[in-house]
Amino acid sequence: MTQGPVGKPVTIDDYNALQLPDDRAICERLRQVIDDSLHDAESKIWHAHPVWFLAGNPVVGYSKLKSCVRLLFWSGQSFEVAGLSPEGTFKAAERRYTVVDQIDVEQLQAWLGQARLIQWDYKNIMKKRRLDRIS
Repeated sequence: MTQGPVGKPVTIDDYNALQLPDDRAICERLRQVIDDSLHDAESKIWHAHPVWFLAGNPVVGYSKLKSCVRLLFWSGQSFEVAGLSPEGTFKAAERRYTVVDQIDVEQLQAWLGQARLIQWDYKNIMKKRRLDRIS
């Protein structure tokens, strides 16, 4: 396993390997569906969590919380497909999982399709001091 500063994972494989078995199964299933649906996206560890980017803009990622694995879509509040809960003060929305069987692959694929079509410009939010829709 490759680790960066203070034992932080360097790759998504490393991140998933650090999880307990039930959480690892969730992470690995999410990664598989995300990779299959967003095959042209760049994926990497960003702020200590797996994140996928389209044209440098973060669109989806997941993270281990105390009681679950959280799937986060940066522009999810603008999606036309139901099933996500608002998160934070911008346009992000989330879904939380405690067991791998809770992942509805068709619903996840629909959200990922929306993530490709509906994006807010998180890449430039600090420079512009506002959040603009880019697609």
